[in-house]
Amino acid sequence: MSDATRSQSDRQDARLEGPVERPEIPTIELQAAEGEVDDHASEEEDKPPPLPPRPTTVAHHPKAPNVRLVRPRLQATATTAVSRTDIHTQSYQDGSRETFAASKQSSPPSTSWGGWSSIRRLKIQEGSESASIKSYAPTLDTGGDVESLLGGFLGQDQTSGWNILNGQLEETGLQQVDTSEDDGILYDFEQEFDEVGATGSEETSEEELLAQWKSKRKHFLILSSAGKPIYNRHGDDNLISGYIGIIQTIISFYEGAQDQLKGFTAAGARFVIMSQGPLYLVAISRLGESDPQLRVQLEALYMQMLSTLTLPNLTHLFSNRPSTDLRRPLQGTEPLLSALADSFTRGSVPTLFSALECLKIRKSHREVINNTLLQKRCESLLYGLVVAGGRLVSVVRPRRHSLHPSDLQLIFNMLFEAEGVKAGGGENWIPLCLPGFNKNGYLYMYVSFIDGEDRDNHNERNRASRHDEITVLLISANKESFYDLRTMRDAVVEELEKNGSMTVIKAAIQKGRFAATDIVPGTVLHHFIYKSRANVQFTMPSYNPHFTTLLARRKLLSLYHTLHASVHAKNAHLKVHHCISRSFISLAWITPLFELYCVAGPSASRNALAQSANKVVQWARREEERIFIIGGA
Repeated sequence: MSDATRSQSDRQDARLEGPVERPEIPTIELQAAEGEVDDHASEEEDKPPPLPPRPTTVAHHPKAPNVRLVRPRLQATATTAVSRTDIHTQSYQDGSRETFAASKQSSPPSTSWGGWSSIRRLKIQEGSESASIKSYAPTLDTGGDVESLLGGFLGQDQTSGWNILNGQLEETGLQQVDTSEDDGILYDFEQEFDEVGATGSEETSEEELLAQWKSKRKHFLILSSAGKPIYNRHGDDNLISGYIGIIQTIISFYEGAQDQLKGFTAAGARFVIMSQGPLYLVAISRLGESDPQLRVQLEALYMQMLSTLTLPNLTHLFSNRPSTDLRRPLQGTEPLLSALADSFTRGSVPTLFSALECLKIRKSHREVINNTLLQKRCESLLYGLVVAGGRLVSVVRPRRHSLHPSDLQLIFNMLFEAEGVKAGGGENWIPLCLPGFNKNGYLYMYVSFIDGEDRDNHNERNRASRHDEITVLLISANKESFYDLRTMRDAVVEELEKNGSMTVIKAAIQKGRFAATDIVPGTVLHHFIYKSRANVQFTMPSYNPHFTTLLARRKLLSLYHTLHASVHAKNAHLKVHHCISRSFISLAWITPLFELYCVAGPSASRNALAQSANKVVQWARREEERIFIIGGA
């Protein structure tokens, strides 16, 4: 008989003969049956008394051979509270704390899915700021793709701690931008764009120049695989040559190990590296941007380089000579690269959301402009655009070729950020490559600044804000089509003047962006961005009056970067993201149809924020043919 069989037989015999005594293990013994005699009474006197019985809901039976002790039933959800009472702790500015019980026990947030209808309506009491985030537009049925994340907590009454905090913020007047949180990062942010002097200057030592270079919050470096510097936003090559060599050595070490280096953190800064053929593009940021956001910016810089060289020319240069100095072929494009890099440092909404912004005009007025472009188009026209105040008014394009947002960003950067094109006068002929359309060849762009041609004073034109410019862009694949495009431009401008469209465009420019209070009167919102995912376009209100300074706008864009990174993070499945800080209360709301990002003051209630978000969505769906270009010519 095997050991396993013998052991099983012993256990069966033990059950038949009675319990086996195990004196070394303390147990809770059941009460002996009536008439049973204990032969070991004398031995038990020397044993320690037994432990008290554990609580059980099962009745003891004297003849029950096995009794399972059942634990008391736990609460339905996990909690960190000491008792069932909901305890809240309030911290004050002097460092003291106060604990108190909530007046009403809150219910756990809902985790059900039910589309727009599942986001349950909030209790609407007289005089309270509460509403539903559910949209009433009949065209917004997403078929259950919106999680009812806000439905659980936005419908709850404000807790005592939240009400106390709101009262303190209102009394102290913390409605303006609070810069105390970012003193270490955004201090003297206005000096971020000051140029670092050249090495060898008698006025400034090399140590001082290096300190200025290190004080910048953001750097962009472009170098070749051979370690040749191509472009850097701050400082000259002699100043940062040592750092270029270190970065190239680190990248080469990982490549030798067949492990491509994508990013790392050092000294409180995030280093993101992107390899594009023979080029390395490096972003160094202390502004809290995520790796995907920095990669989009590096991709835009790479596209800016391709717009000058094209991909075949770039590949040909390095295939023949890997140590090629690319600064000579790119000579003259440094202002374009620097203007693009500075826009990323200030905060670029089109780059962050990969979308276009359009000028808000009536649908009938836009149709008149579209028809004018169609009627006056010439045979060689590929793309035709009317741009006003840096925003798109109308576009005519081939039906099978859309205008990529990255290409339009390159065009806008060339026209409105860098001063080279505007300094050339009201009429320009520019060969460029649009990588989103075709990175292997050149197109030819005719640019006409309508307002600029009517001014005789050149200095006055340079002082004019780019937000007051009306520009006609005509793009062709034929390099001999300059005069054809000029004739088309004259015909388009004449017809726009005749049918009154030019007056409509100028009035829209002078009016500027709408205010958030124009959309929702009395709203708590300071700013918002609404993106139509189907149309790849966005709209937003004016920065005034809460974000008038450069620092305030950078803080706002940093918050949008954080919200965007949270809802678009890899493996994240957030539909609604609510964030609270000392300076702002914010909300990100993502659906298959749109993305909405809202920012309010720190004392705004969550219910009021949800109510305003709901009204913004309703307004955007109602006015989408005015704020977006839908369909096109």
